[in-house]
Amino acid sequence: MKSFSAQYIFTNTGAPLIRGIITTDDDGTIIGIEDTGGDLKERSSVQFYNGIIIPGFVNCHCHLELSHMKGSIAKGKGLGDFIKEIRNNRNNIDTKILSAARSADNEMYQEGIVLCADVCNNPITFDIKKESRIRYLNLLEVFGIDPEKADKRMDELAKLAQAAEKLDLPFYVVPHSVYSLSLPLFRLLRKKSEINAITSIHFMETAGEKQFLENRSGELMVSYIESGLITSGLQIIDSHIDAVLKEITSSGNLILVHNTFADRDTIKVIRKRGNIFWCLCPNSNIYIENQIPPVDLLLEEGCDLVIGTDSLASNTRLSILEEMKTLQKNLPSVGLEEMILWATLNGARALNEVSSFGSIENGKRPGLLLLQNVDLISMKLQPDSFVTRLI
Repeated sequence: MKSFSAQYIFTNTGAPLIRGIITTDDDGTIIGIEDTGGDLKERSSVQFYNGIIIPGFVNCHCHLELSHMKGSIAKGKGLGDFIKEIRNNRNNIDTKILSAARSADNEMYQEGIVLCADVCNNPITFDIKKESRIRYLNLLEVFGIDPEKADKRMDELAKLAQAAEKLDLPFYVVPHSVYSLSLPLFRLLRKKSEINAITSIHFMETAGEKQFLENRSGELMVSYIESGLITSGLQIIDSHIDAVLKEITSSGNLILVHNTFADRDTIKVIRKRGNIFWCLCPNSNIYIENQIPPVDLLLEEGCDLVIGTDSLASNTRLSILEEMKTLQKNLPSVGLEEMILWATLNGARALNEVSSFGSIENGKRPGLLLLQNVDLISMKLQPDSFVTRLI
């Protein structure tokens, strides 16, 4: 049994506790929450810290299998160029891929991540995730713009699902993006995902997506042609709205990832679907497009926000705290308590894992983190704020 206290404790169940006490069992299960009202009496059994105790972070979007690509793609060249580089660099020696993935998994654990939605195009990281101290939900991703290869893509997806089943890994089959699936592939996938509890899709990541969908032109069209991926007539969805309301399964939660170029009209219409979470990966968006999502707009429209790290192909660290620092720098009006909700409880809600994660409550095992070097007067992160794992 262990007991922890700090200047503040954000439980995500009410107002922050001032010098409260959290007691856990040896396995990290919360067994006691004491509101001292700020009047903490010295106890030898209580470890006191000068900072803020929060639940463990939830990473709602990652690509662990791309960790070996850290630093291999130039910054700021746009999504079209980024996709070409991913195609050229994705394959590598398995030992290098595995070594980088293990290192990245450990980095996320040290950064306080307890739950992660990880996108998978192959099974190479499955053993790592099976043994990890982080709980992973595996999003088995399919893409393919050639309508004649839709059945082949689904066969490949089925084999990936079998590999996940063999290791008893939790998984869902999901589309990569609106612009990267042919309409026949979207419809085959919908049948396979019709009872998904969680679906995730890269969404409105670049201004060129609308141009490609509406006019069959722009940088994405050029990228496909140069790569030889368009060999027959295009059969694609006409808009992001049609994708969400007509072609993606209506069951369960839907996580829209990136949203860098989301507009008010699209947001208003697709919210009719319900159970939508908008995943922010600002450091990745800056890396690729030198732009962050319109967070103020998403907040004005009442959207549920969560946070992801994306991959080391488009980021320098897999750290939810670093994403929060970037958001705070660009959104000084947003308070720390609200951002912590995005990074913890909202993420657990999006991934249907609130029974264990996201808040400090009796019976849960959410992990406990200590945020330090925080401005405790204004409740703002600072450039040198850091996180330490308590449990």
